[in-house]
Amino acid sequence: MKQTIDSLPITTTTSDISKCNGHQDDLIETRRDSDNDDLVTNINNNNELVSSSTINTNELIILPDSSFNIRIQASGLDTFELPVTSSELVQEIHQVLMDKEETCHRTCFSLQLDGNVLDNFTELKNIENLKEGSLLKVIDEQYTVREVRIHVRHINELIHSCDPIDSYNGTNGYSLCIVNDITNGDISTNSDRKKGTETNGLEFNVPEYLLPNQKDILLTPLFATNSKTRPLQCLKVLSYSGWNPPNGSRKLHGDLMYLQVTTYEEKSFHITACTKGFYVSQTTDEKFIPKPVQPKAIYHSLVDLLNNISPLFKKTFAAIQRKRCTKHPFERIQIPSQIHPWLSPRFDHTVDFFRAEDANINKLGHEDHIPGQVRDWNEELQITKELPKKSLPERLIRERAMFKVHSDFVSAAIRGCQAVVDGNIMAINPGEESKVHMYIWNNMFFSLGFDVKEHYKDFGGDAAAHAAPTNDLQGVRAINTIDLDGLHTLGTVVVDYRGMRVTAQTIVPGILEKEQEQSVVYGSTDFGKTCTTNEKYKELLEKVSAMLKIKPHSIKTEKGDIIELLTAVECKGIIGNDGRHYLLDLLRMMPPDLNYLPVDVEHISPAMKQLEYPQTYKHRLCCLRQELIDAFIEQKYVDFYRSIALNLSKLRTNESTTNDSTEQTNVEEVKRIVNEISVEDNSREIIQSACRSIGSVKDNEFDVRFNPDLFQPHVTLNQTAVETAADTKLLKEAAEYLILKQIPLMIQDFQDHTAVPVDGESLSEAMHSRGINIRYLGRVAHLLYQQPSLIYLYEIVVTEILCRSAKHLFRSYIQSVPIHLLSFSISHFLNCFLTIVSSPTSEHLSDELSTVTHNGTTNTNLPLTNSTNTSSQKTNNKKKNKKQQQQQQRKQNPLLRN
Repeated sequence: MKQTIDSLPITTTTSDISKCNGHQDDLIETRRDSDNDDLVTNINNNNELVSSSTINTNELIILPDSSFNIRIQASGLDTFELPVTSSELVQEIHQVLMDKEETCHRTCFSLQLDGNVLDNFTELKNIENLKEGSLLKVIDEQYTVREVRIHVRHINELIHSCDPIDSYNGTNGYSLCIVNDITNGDISTNSDRKKGTETNGLEFNVPEYLLPNQKDILLTPLFATNSKTRPLQCLKVLSYSGWNPPNGSRKLHGDLMYLQVTTYEEKSFHITACTKGFYVSQTTDEKFIPKPVQPKAIYHSLVDLLNNISPLFKKTFAAIQRKRCTKHPFERIQIPSQIHPWLSPRFDHTVDFFRAEDANINKLGHEDHIPGQVRDWNEELQITKELPKKSLPERLIRERAMFKVHSDFVSAAIRGCQAVVDGNIMAINPGEESKVHMYIWNNMFFSLGFDVKEHYKDFGGDAAAHAAPTNDLQGVRAINTIDLDGLHTLGTVVVDYRGMRVTAQTIVPGILEKEQEQSVVYGSTDFGKTCTTNEKYKELLEKVSAMLKIKPHSIKTEKGDIIELLTAVECKGIIGNDGRHYLLDLLRMMPPDLNYLPVDVEHISPAMKQLEYPQTYKHRLCCLRQELIDAFIEQKYVDFYRSIALNLSKLRTNESTTNDSTEQTNVEEVKRIVNEISVEDNSREIIQSACRSIGSVKDNEFDVRFNPDLFQPHVTLNQTAVETAADTKLLKEAAEYLILKQIPLMIQDFQDHTAVPVDGESLSEAMHSRGINIRYLGRVAHLLYQQPSLIYLYEIVVTEILCRSAKHLFRSYIQSVPIHLLSFSISHFLNCFLTIVSSPTSEHLSDELSTVTHNGTTNTNLPLTNSTNTSSQKTNNKKKNKKQQQQQQRKQNPLLRN
């Protein structure tokens, strides 16, 4: 992304559901060790590399943490045992107690051992006198305004913990889980297993809607069973009172906050939160009377107070907590990457003050924990990255902190992206066209996925601007996986919402205070017309280029300057005001894909021409995946060994060994022969010959790298024609390897049942894990059609092609729909796409309002309805024409027959 004054980040578009492709998943992976990642191998130093790898592996070996039991004593409860490990923090015991059924309603307390308060961030192994059987006492602490807010919100979450609406709406970090609905309870119980074994499925009756040749296929059975039952309700209303905040006199008496509660006994109470707890006051809606109803009746927990004033609450809250605790722990936790269901039942809209409070755009989502502060996301992300990581415990602490910060950042970014699309945030450039608007909110920078000022004019315009953020995200993931000290990336989240793609990024310190040319110290801001370099960045990027297989190369600017680069030309280096070195615009960290670039025919082999490659594509930012590069390099590594073994065998036996016999030689046997190379065997000439044969950039080492700036407009490479031809040959071999080797290997895995995709998502995962881009679905379908045993996979692939094609149409369609017609338009589109009705017609919405004019008459929305029906008729006509074209194509192309 371009985070500068003149041209700031770019964005994209997809569906009506916000989808986060944030890179937090890569942050929970352990750091790669530098010595183990080097594929650049000197044959004469094999033993040294093996010993180095062994040493680095031994660094990770530590003694396991000890486990023991401690006793917990809480007021009003019997003492119970809790298993812990020595590496846990005291704070984790707090979380366990706040989740346990008997103690879940306590939030403001401390843990004491022998009268000493334990620090929440202390590891248990560092606590003196803590051992097997030690007694920890739960001591109630005095409330503050912050603690009251946390307590009340926690109680509200407990009350609604079994409501499915948050899971269906994808809010508050909850996602839908239907395991219990499918299994009818806990599948781990012996009784269920025994029952299942006895029946053996013979007594199961298949529902009628699942039988073949059904005219109407129902969607309602896809709903979870818990959505059909009314959720348990404890209170009618739980909210902050209108008497807040306490006046000066009541503050001196310890009042912190006032609450209002309405129970299902149709009684309304005003509750005062003070430093000691909660009590019911004599206040009414009309008159403020701070005196308690029952003197000296103060409860430290709000639940205890509500249990006392409402028998229905006491009964229902206990039932909810029992139900909550019967769920698997994984069902109860909030997850960073939410699953957004596309099908949801209709829920009654209920009163929830806290939901209304969260919807306030001025609420950033963390006020209860750090009130009055705006989080500096960039600083938090960089600080966690700089945590020590020498030992495994340090790495675990570091990864945990990084995961937490990134999860919070992704959650806040999604909320900001939705606010941007909904028009709730003021643009920093309101005078320009809406497509080029940029936004700053909550210390995050937002931009839309359109071609800003024709920046991607030569790469595909808006289509390239749409693809650039996801490519940039892949580059950020790659850099974060390397985890190089001193090199920093920006927190980046890409969100698709209501047909718009929005990119959220952290802000480089000081970037808004400088002009673009002053900020960039490495790379180009205009795709190579002008360029600059920096020695510090070259030093940092040496390892990055080696790990990502990027070839160091030089380019010539329009002024004739020769600039040496270790990345793609548009990759930018900016030194922030905090002194850190940031790397931006990582959209071409992977080699270009020649199968979808307009290249000369001379660069295409006859085999690829026969398969009608290269094919035209809507933009020129198509890149190969990192997984494919790894597989291709591994194949080249094997070829490298075989080439050495071939030449060595010829040298020793003076026989003309054929390539075919060498190809059939076991790889391990080839490596054994290579390891026996000595100076007497003329090893230097053998290695140099092998390096030339596989295209290594070095004469005496295996070092295969790609030039990312090949076939790029405005980039003039400063290298000989021989070097350019060698770089082009390597790119051509990688593209051919994808088509001729990798895709057939995946089809073979499908036949061997090594991989068994069952839906579009698992199919995408299978392709991506092998480095195959989704744009090759057509090629996969062609090969699967030739395999009668894989016809079921062919149907999955064709379905995925149709759904993804519909997604692209839906994106452009939904962008122009007014917000008050979204529900109507989405349902109409899905009816056209999914139903079997030949011509779905639009209906006027009964609840649509009419505008009242100044003279008292009403506009009946007739023009709006007519225009909508006209567009529907156009859609139906287009659909008829499309259907006729598809029928004609089916006669010509059997691949379209489903």
